[in-house]
Amino acid sequence: MTLKILAGNAHPDLAKRIADYIGEPLGGVHISRFPDGEIFVKIIENIRGADVYIVQPTSFPPNETLMELLIMIDAAKRASAARITAVMPFYGYGRQDRKDQPRVPITAKLVANLLTAAGTDRLIAMDLHAQQIQGFFDIPVDHLYAAPVVVKHIRTRNIPDLVVLSPDPGGLKMAYGYANMLDAGLAIVAKQRKSATEVEAINLVGDVEGMNVLMVDDLCTTAGTLTSAAKLCKDRGAKSIIASVTHGLMTELAITRLKASPIEEVITTDSVPPKDWQGFNVRVLSIAELLGEAILRVHNNQSVTSLFRV
Repeated sequence: MTLKILAGNAHPDLAKRIADYIGEPLGGVHISRFPDGEIFVKIIENIRGADVYIVQPTSFPPNETLMELLIMIDAAKRASAARITAVMPFYGYGRQDRKDQPRVPITAKLVANLLTAAGTDRLIAMDLHAQQIQGFFDIPVDHLYAAPVVVKHIRTRNIPDLVVLSPDPGGLKMAYGYANMLDAGLAIVAKQRKSATEVEAINLVGDVEGMNVLMVDDLCTTAGTLTSAAKLCKDRGAKSIIASVTHGLMTELAITRLKASPIEEVITTDSVPPKDWQGFNVRVLSIAELLGEAILRVHNNQSVTSLFRV
């Protein structure tokens, strides 16, 4: 079965790096707009009977990128692709994974339904906002982690007296994994969310006095959680603070907050397109090889388990 890699407009640079690693050219796709804004997709080459991988993080603007992905999947299905795998380095609408208040949607499940209905046979995703999102699908899901890439980088820096901190209780499992891999201490901040952009850090469990703190989270949009947790750590005597977030979705507000915070550096990945960091110290690590290796292994019916190891 022929391997074909297609890409939408969300992050063509990442798709190109993945294709280069695999050693296959990106498939030709023409994407344009009708005069009223509707999306038009045409796959340029023959994909009949092919194993098709469509690379598209549904990041900003999420509605455009998600709709583009769904239409590309439908086009591939109607072009008689043998198998269609959606490769979503960032899974948009994943924050709403449960009903935490009356009369609200579960958009993570809605997106799962849309992908399946469009004709997706398999999903490759990275650092989902909640692990249970995998259970929203009735198709195979390969859930990858950025941890191997980030941990390798952190180890090269030989940071002494390291403590891994989760800025909220939901990220404790992720922080625990990082702490084990880095042989570091563990701490957690309890928080209260005031609104979509405002977070109040309430208390810190764990010892950070005189320690170098590595905060880990799956995504950052407004940096309210990170900066409030960092301030609390600094007040408790932390020596230095850096943050690692898989999906750097930072807005202008986030960058302003980061500049005014005790956070010295942010480590992130290229799961979403790069931002203008306005001089803030950011290190971007590439996940192209990790995703490329996952695609190769899925295509060849091999195990992807070893990709979780550092």
